[in-house]
Amino acid sequence: MTTGFDEVRRLAEAGRLAESLSLMHRLAEQDRDPDALITLADFYWRGGPVEQNPKKARDMFRLAAEAGHPHGRMFHTNLLANGVFGERNWREARERLVGEASLSPDRNRAVRLLDAMDLDDEGDPQGLPEGDRMSSDLDVRLFRALLTPDECAHLLATAEPRYMRSTIHDSRGRETPHPLRSSDGAPIHWLIEDPAIQALNRRLATATGTEYRQGEPLLVLRYAPGQEYRRHFDALPGLDNQRVVTALVYLNGGYEGGETAFPKLGLAVKGRPGDVLTFRNTAADGSADPLSEHAGLPVTSGVKYLASRWIRGQSHMPV
Repeated sequence: MTTGFDEVRRLAEAGRLAESLSLMHRLAEQDRDPDALITLADFYWRGGPVEQNPKKARDMFRLAAEAGHPHGRMFHTNLLANGVFGERNWREARERLVGEASLSPDRNRAVRLLDAMDLDDEGDPQGLPEGDRMSSDLDVRLFRALLTPDECAHLLATAEPRYMRSTIHDSRGRETPHPLRSSDGAPIHWLIEDPAIQALNRRLATATGTEYRQGEPLLVLRYAPGQEYRRHFDALPGLDNQRVVTALVYLNGGYEGGETAFPKLGLAVKGRPGDVLTFRNTAADGSADPLSEHAGLPVTSGVKYLASRWIRGQSHMPV
């Protein structure tokens, strides 16, 4: 049976984009059509066919959820849990997540992970082990088994379909290979950060003595043999809200090479699965601490997976 949204697709395929978009808006606003709502929500979130408006996108994800769209339900829950571009309600998000367990294996796994965590009413950890100080010259700490094997597996499963090669844009706007990092990266941005992953990010915040809102979205990196991250600083020139701390989560074993090396400290760390390495990036004046220069050494065999969370001096999260 042909639907109104089928006509939206037909018009778009015929190149009649303005008519397609107008019909989509009418279906969303008047009929609360779930396909029209989720598509417009995505447009407003990313920008493109319409002017980017993440706050409006968040509201449309909510409407898509109320209309029964499964992705609308999941995205609305994620945004409700983390509070980006709107209110945060951790308790409601957890209740909603339980009701979404049948939607996908990922949601079911997130429910089980949260049930196993010792969290307070806002999703923060009740207590953490002490990190081992790795250097007397720079605040570098290693937290052993801060994540469980199941939590590492969840991050890997979430990242798996999202890897992209590491690139930058040159002065002409052209995409070129990253000059320092040859790995592939999978960003777990706010829209797909489920409540279990948010709880893990809050655990990293507690371990580093920072707030969840200071962190950039988690980035999962995949290093095949020969790939590396050459010597660099995480603190970047010219940032008003500097990257003051880094947290690295080691997600797997079974590879050779790939140590995290601090050449000026004479330190190289190879964490076990679930270990977290944290280090300070900036000196007292806010500039890059010369001792924080580090590298991800080349992997010589196997594949290395590492999650990186760059943490700013102040809130990085839009409201």
